[in-house]
Amino acid sequence: MNAGLAHTRFTHLSGDPTRNANGAPPLALVVQRGSTHPVRKTRRAALLLGLAAMLALRFTDAYALDSGMLDERVTQQSIGETICRPGYADAVAPPFDEWMARKEQMLAERGIDKDDGVAFALDRRVPLVLGGSPDAPANLDLLPWAGRGGERRKARAAVMLKRCVCEGKLSLAQAQAAIVGNWSMVYSGFGQTSCDVSRLDVVAGGDDGQGGAH
Repeated sequence: MNAGLAHTRFTHLSGDPTRNANGAPPLALVVQRGSTHPVRKTRRAALLLGLAAMLALRFTDAYALDSGMLDERVTQQSIGETICRPGYADAVAPPFDEWMARKEQMLAERGIDKDDGVAFALDRRVPLVLGGSPDAPANLDLLPWAGRGGERRKARAAVMLKRCVCEGKLSLAQAQAAIVGNWSMVYSGFGQTSCDVSRLDVVAGGDDGQGGAH
C-alpha cells in the first residue's frame, strides 16, 4: 500500500516538469519568472520618465523669454507705476521717425521691398503694455498687419492680457509668457469672461477689432 502511494505521488510530480521532487519549482525558473516583470516595468518607467523630460524641455524652450526682450524697469512690483499707469506706452515709445527708420532697416534686412512694407508692422515680441523693451533688437520683429497671426490681433490680445495683469488676475510673467508663446490662442473667450490663459482657446473673430497695443 505504501509503495502504491509512493508511486502515485511520484507519477503526479513527474508529470509536471516545472516542479522538483518536493513540489517546488526549480530555482532557475523562480529567478526567471520573478525577474522578467520587474525588468519590464523598470524599462517602461524609464521610458515614460524620458518622454516626460523631453516634453518639459520643449515646453520650457517654447515659452522661454529672452531677457533682452524686457524692460527691466517693469516688474510685478512696479506695474502700478508703469504699464498700469495711463499713457505709459506712449511715454516710453521712441519717436515715430526713429521707429519708421528701424522698420525700413528691418524690411531691407529681410529682403522686403519698401513699397510692400505697408503690409507689415514693426512688432515688439513683448509689447510695451506688457513690459517689453521699447527698442531692444531682441524684442523687435516684423509681422503682417492682417491675418490670424497678424499685428492687429496680437495688439488686442496684449490689451486683454494687460487688463488681467492690472486687475490682479494674472501675473506679469504669465502674461509675458502667453504673448511670447502661442499668443494667437489666448484671444477668444478668455478675455471676455475670465483671465484663464491655461485653456488657450482658438482665436475667433475678424481683424477689424477694437483697441491696440504698442
